[in-house]
Amino acid sequence: MNRSGTSRSGTSRFPALRRAARREWGPLYTTVRTGLHDHGVRALALTLTAVALTATVQLVQNQAWGYGPVQNLGAVRAEDPLWLALLRTPLSLFVPALDLPVWGALAQILLVFGIAEVCLGRWRTLAIAYVATLAGTLYARVGIALGPDALLGLPASDAQVVDTGPSAAVVGLAVYVCHAYRAWFTAALVVVAMVVEVLVKDNLAGREHLASIAAVLVVCAVREWLGRRRTGGGQGLRAGGSGARSGAPPMRS
Repeated sequence: MNRSGTSRSGTSRFPALRRAARREWGPLYTTVRTGLHDHGVRALALTLTAVALTATVQLVQNQAWGYGPVQNLGAVRAEDPLWLALLRTPLSLFVPALDLPVWGALAQILLVFGIAEVCLGRWRTLAIAYVATLAGTLYARVGIALGPDALLGLPASDAQVVDTGPSAAVVGLAVYVCHAYRAWFTAALVVVAMVVEVLVKDNLAGREHLASIAAVLVVCAVREWLGRRRTGGGQGLRAGGSGARSGAPPMRS
């Protein structure tokens, strides 16, 4: 082994990777670390509530007496009347899919909701999560109306698919936080992963994830536009958070 060659390789590659990691995740990491240090568990109040609610709903819906009430309150189908679907959509975010392990939903909420709550504040986190979930729910209706032969269409059978779980909200929040903190590579990975999901297994859930991403990207574009108007078009969205890049919001809203 060429010892000097190994040394040169290490000194040339690893510092570059560290710099890239700092550029990608440094501001986000600093915000999360500072928020948890300053506020402790209170910084995750929404996240921990969401985890507890999801676990409770999972326990209830697996009981003979609980399945019906959970379906009536939180199960959304495209065949339902729109007003009923809109009433059920907020709770549907915390109703885990019966055919998937609940630990996956809980892990998604704990990680992504937790980061978003610390970085964005709980109310903005809730708003983005709801926009992403609602976008997927409404897309299902549009896709079924278009029919399976259209580019964005869906088969009529998808109208009966129960549409629940936090995945659309998780994807939307991940993209929004990455945009806010200019973690472009991570945002691209999330988008590519969702596109691959649809290519490998083209189903309603995968299509809804893409609809959620599209809705959140529209929100991000509007946010950028409003920020440029406020700053005269030259500075973008500049926040005062320590370690945040241009475009990163304050830690709490």
